Amino acid sequence: MSDTMTDVTEVVAPVPASAFAALGLDPRIVEALTAAGYADPTPIQREAIPHLLAGRDLIGLAATGTGKTAAFALPLVHRLGLVAERKHPAALVLVPTRELAIQVAKAISSYGKPMKIKVVPIYGGAGYVEQVKGLRQKPDVIVATPGRALDHLRNGVLDLANVSVVILDEADEMLDMGFADDLDALLTATPKTRQTMLFSATMPPRIAAIAAKHLTDPQRVEIAKAKPVAGEAPKVRELVYVVRREQKALALARLLDFEGATASIVFCRTRADSEDVADFLVGRGFRPESIHGGLTQEQRDRVMQKFRAGTVPVLVATDVAARGLDIGHLSHVVNFNVPESADAYTHRVGRVGRAGREGTAITLADPRERPLLQQIERATGRRFTGEKMPTKADIRAKRLERTQGAILDTLAAGGQAEFRKTIDELATKLDPKDVAAAVLAMLTKATQTADDEPDIQPAQPPRDNFQQRRTGGPTAPRHQPDRAVRPKGGMTRVWIGAGRQAGVGRRELMEVFENEVGLTARDIGTIDVLDRFCVVDVPGEVSEFVVGTLNGMRFNGRPVPVRLDRTGMPA
Repeated sequence: MSDTMTDVTEVVAPVPASAFAALGLDPRIVEALTAAGYADPTPIQREAIPHLLAGRDLIGLAATGTGKTAAFALPLVHRLGLVAERKHPAALVLVPTRELAIQVAKAISSYGKPMKIKVVPIYGGAGYVEQVKGLRQKPDVIVATPGRALDHLRNGVLDLANVSVVILDEADEMLDMGFADDLDALLTATPKTRQTMLFSATMPPRIAAIAAKHLTDPQRVEIAKAKPVAGEAPKVRELVYVVRREQKALALARLLDFEGATASIVFCRTRADSEDVADFLVGRGFRPESIHGGLTQEQRDRVMQKFRAGTVPVLVATDVAARGLDIGHLSHVVNFNVPESADAYTHRVGRVGRAGREGTAITLADPRERPLLQQIERATGRRFTGEKMPTKADIRAKRLERTQGAILDTLAAGGQAEFRKTIDELATKLDPKDVAAAVLAMLTKATQTADDEPDIQPAQPPRDNFQQRRTGGPTAPRHQPDRAVRPKGGMTRVWIGAGRQAGVGRRELMEVFENEVGLTARDIGTIDVLDRFCVVDVPGEVSEFVVGTLNGMRFNGRPVPVRLDRTGMPA
């Protein structure tokens, strides 16, 4: 158990909550924290809460899993608890995903229970009418994804005139998902006298621009990632394996088998990759599920429910679909492709090792992706080395070692008496050692690693450090880019024959571009969403590929035409 407070889902040993009382929180909140068993505040809570209680705007920078939710939720609850008659809604919390909206809403509701604070989450993919009913019940706090909040605002259902607190949680992720304009519109609709809190794992220039425009003299609190104590292993192992692209799926299966991964998320770049990888793993004896932008919200919820329950041990996901997921029992994160930015790498690795737990982050890189690894090294200060792929013999030995440990645990637990009769019967005919060996053979049968398959040969000498000086960058294939690179020649405009009237927004477009053609917010230029069509600026060298891939795609059941914009193709 942890002895510090993180998110509401964490369970900690009961100890006096004097440290929280010393921060100046309402006694009712401190009493509730004590009853819930929460102990000392985490660094981000300890540094941020006093500034927020004083009413200051704040920029909070800390990695995922450090207790950021409580860092803004507790001061918010404290502030609302001081008001006898609250205006509605008094606070707006903006988050990138549906899953995070639900999580944050539960946390604020739990902390605010003594003050009877009412919280309503609103997000895309859920019933619009039900959310309207919830908003009309005059909640104190609204936790929302930007796109859905803006929909309700434009339809006159959501009134932000009385909002006194605005919180941007996971701000960098919201920008990566294309919500910059939505955030600007929502912040502009709130009073300038509001208190604004911005929390993020990273601080790219786009975040700094939002802070400069919408925050007033903000206090900046930055919590550096804790360094491992000398002589101790880090909580999260970060491993890189360099393998040829055509061997990545096989390498993934071998590594999941070798690691004995119990709950893994495998990040893929596109929807097609996620489905192909999941299909491959099924053939290797795993039980994966894939999640991507092509699934309905109901389908996503069903997959996530099974993953959280532990009945699905491997989740193969596109980055967009998996943003904001908080899985407490996650043991492994795998980058099937090298992330395109240090920020993306940091977010993915942050999914494991939360709240001090151990975890493993694995990156599969083909030799062409070395420049991306160098970019991540420079930005994060990490130093990657290429690990040696385990051989079939290594995998069998590791599996036998885990089986031996499981047998010892079972013997220690007792309860084997009912099986002794069967063993006695077999022992009259066979050598007991042969019987035990047969049982071990059954338990360690190589369903994922076939004996007739060759070992995976390294794509470079093992342990070769990636920080050698190299020139050039990753080369994007001409027809289907593995990584989009913004060309010097500028951008080309692509016309998409569906717009706001068909339910198309910036978020939906970003999911399509990320999942189907591998373009991220950094690669795409201006996005104009009009009533009947959209125009998107894409890198000129991949424009024909974009059109060929997206033309005829179905949206809400009807095919959508996609072509180069005839009004002037160069952007």
